[in-house]
Amino acid sequence: MQAVSIQNLTKTYANGTQALKGIDLEIEEGDFFAMLGANGAGKTTIIGILTGIVVKTSGQVRVFGINIDQDHGAAKRMIGVVPQEFNFNIFEKVQDIVVTQAGYYGIPRATALKRSEEILKAMDLWEKRNSSAMRLSGGMKRRLMIARALIHRPKLLILDEPTASVDVELRHGMWKYLHELNRQGTTILLTTHYLEEVEQMCEQAAIIKEGKIIKNEKVKKLVQMLEFEDYLITVKEVRGVDQLREFQVTVLDEYTLEVKLDRKEKLNDFLIKLAGTGMVLTDIRAKGFRLEKLFLNMLQG
Repeated sequence: MQAVSIQNLTKTYANGTQALKGIDLEIEEGDFFAMLGANGAGKTTIIGILTGIVVKTSGQVRVFGINIDQDHGAAKRMIGVVPQEFNFNIFEKVQDIVVTQAGYYGIPRATALKRSEEILKAMDLWEKRNSSAMRLSGGMKRRLMIARALIHRPKLLILDEPTASVDVELRHGMWKYLHELNRQGTTILLTTHYLEEVEQMCEQAAIIKEGKIIKNEKVKKLVQMLEFEDYLITVKEVRGVDQLREFQVTVLDEYTLEVKLDRKEKLNDFLIKLAGTGMVLTDIRAKGFRLEKLFLNMLQG
């Protein structure tokens, strides 16, 4: 079953802006799916239509087989959404925010209290359960939004820029929890500007430009489409660089080289040549985020 099935979806706003221009998209149940695009590309409009905030102009949208026009209430119960903006009562206590959300789905209070404890502990918020939301840091508020979205155990979790304002350590912990949630069967739809997260976490990605999907592919295949790969090579001492002139090599300092390899060149071939110079390799790593390079290339194309 598809978690999300979108056919020829369009949206034209009252001012004449065409936000979506015939979107076709399917997200399989159990996927960890990414939507990538610049601001204004149409990502948030799609999310708004899925969650009932935005009214589509035309097209069909189904969530786990449920047509949102025929039974939007049933479709909405399948979805948990974490929007970009904080939209809870900052004067309310952390646990109360989560438990109140459960009430909107008819979940008994006793059940909601038990679930909220589990989720708040997973989000490292349990010790803050009796604090008002206004006292939380930006990262804690973001994690509270995720906890609230999960309280009714949705089959589809939509994350719109979920790690904005979250520090690196807490971000890694959050992704570990979300990865486990996905492994247990929850379908996750993600939009993010942290494209390294897509490469690490997502199986499939759609790239949206000016209201159209210009690419929808497995993340691994998208990465393979890159024309060049850049690597930082650390050695004990840089020497004999002239023996590497067939490659695009830049000396950064006395211990570090940067090499740009095109798709026809193999990293292993370079390393064999490097060994022939007498340089001793101590470290090698990809420079930058490969998916980000591909994303920028497509947007500029």
